[in-house]
Amino acid sequence: MHAAIHTESNPLLPTALIPTTGDMALISRQPIVDAKRAIVGYELLHRRRSGPGVIDEDPALGPAMVFNALSNLGSETLFSSKLAFVNCTHDSLQGVHLEIVDPEHLVLDVPAVEGNDATRIGELTETLGDLRLRGYRLAFGAFVLTRPYAAWCEQAAFIRIDVRKLKPETLPQAVRIALVHQHARVIAEKVESAAEFEKLAGLGVKLFQGYYFERPSSIAAKLANPAYSTVIQLLNLVRQEADPTTIEALLKRDPTLSYKLLRYINSAGFGLGCEVTSFRHAVMILGLKKLFRWAALLLTTIKSSTVPPLVAGFAVTRARFMELLAAECLPEEDCDNAFLAGVFSMLDVMLGVPMEKALENLALPPDIGEALLERSGLLAPFLSLAEACEVADGVELAEAARSLQLSNEQINRAQLAALVWAEQFSDP
Repeated sequence: MHAAIHTESNPLLPTALIPTTGDMALISRQPIVDAKRAIVGYELLHRRRSGPGVIDEDPALGPAMVFNALSNLGSETLFSSKLAFVNCTHDSLQGVHLEIVDPEHLVLDVPAVEGNDATRIGELTETLGDLRLRGYRLAFGAFVLTRPYAAWCEQAAFIRIDVRKLKPETLPQAVRIALVHQHARVIAEKVESAAEFEKLAGLGVKLFQGYYFERPSSIAAKLANPAYSTVIQLLNLVRQEADPTTIEALLKRDPTLSYKLLRYINSAGFGLGCEVTSFRHAVMILGLKKLFRWAALLLTTIKSSTVPPLVAGFAVTRARFMELLAAECLPEEDCDNAFLAGVFSMLDVMLGVPMEKALENLALPPDIGEALLERSGLLAPFLSLAEACEVADGVELAEAARSLQLSNEQINRAQLAALVWAEQFSDP
C-alpha cells in the first residue's frame, strides 16, 4: 500500500485521463514530498500520443509546456501553490517562454551537457546565473557533483539523486557529498519502498519522489483556440500601442481569447497576487510588451482543420528573420513593422482568402500594405530576401541582399537566430 500524502483542497485529478479526440493538452505530474509526506512540489512532464494506445513522456518542452498549461488549465489545477519542477533543454533555458512565466513557483530542471564539453558548460554557466538573478530556482541531477560542473553546483537550489542509478553501497556516499552543499536541498527520486525511504531519511535526505508515495497522474484538457485573425489583430493593436479600451473591445469579440488571457493572468504562474476580472484591468496589469509576447506565443498554438499546423510557426519564423535583418539597417519602429509584415505575409493562407481581403479590416502602416500587396516600398526587399532564403533561390537572394547591403554572414546569423527563437513557440 502506498504511503498517504497530505493534500490541499485542489480540484480532483483523474489518475489516467487519456484524450482520444480533438486537440488536447496532456500533462503528467508526480509529487515531491517531505519526510512527513506533505507535498512540496510536482514534477511536470508533457505527454504525447506516439501510436494507438501509446503515450510517451516528452521532457524536452519545458517552459513551452508551462505557457500552454497556464493559458489552458491554470496553475491551480497543475500545482496550486506548490513548486512546479519543469524539465528543460539547454535551448529552452534561453527561450521566450520564460520571459512571461513568473519564477516564484517554477524550478528549472537542467540536464547535463553531452560529453561534459567544458566550452559548452562555460557558455551555459552565464545563462544559469542570469536565470537565478531573475528569480528562478535551478535543479540538477547528481552529475552536478562532479568536477566539470563545479560552477553549476554553486547555483543549485535542488540536487536530485536517482536511487535506481546508484548501487546500494555507493548511495550513502553520494548523499553525503550532496548534503555538503547546504545551499541546495537534496531530492531522492524513484524511491519505491518503505525500506528505501527509511534508509534515505536516516542519511539526512529531506525530500522524496517515487512510486512509494504516488505514481504519476495525468491531467488532460481540451484546447480551445481563438480565431487566428483575432490574434493577428491583437498583435497589430499592441504594436500600435493602442489604448486599453480598443484592445478590450477586441478581446470581447472572441470569448476563447478572453478566456485564455484571464486564465493566464489569474494563474499563480503569472505571479500577480490579485484576481483580474475585467479585460481592461488585464491589459493594464500585463502591459503591452508582455501582452505582445503572450499573443505571439499563442499565435503558433492555433490549429485549424483547413490549414497545415506548421503555417503559423513558419510565419513567425519569417517575421523574426525579417525583424533581425531590419535591425541591421533600419530604425526600431521600422523593425517592428518588418516583424508584422512577416507575420501578416501568410495571412491569406491562414484565412483561405486573397491577401487584399485578409488585410482589409486591419489598420496597417503603409509600409506593410505596400510590401504585402504591391511588393514595393521599404519592407519589400526584406520580404523578398526571406522568401528567397526559404526556397533557396540564389539569384533572388543575391539581388535582395545587394539592395539591402547585407552580407552573407549577417543573413546566415539572422536566419539561425530566427529558427532558434521561433522553435521556442513549438506547441506541446
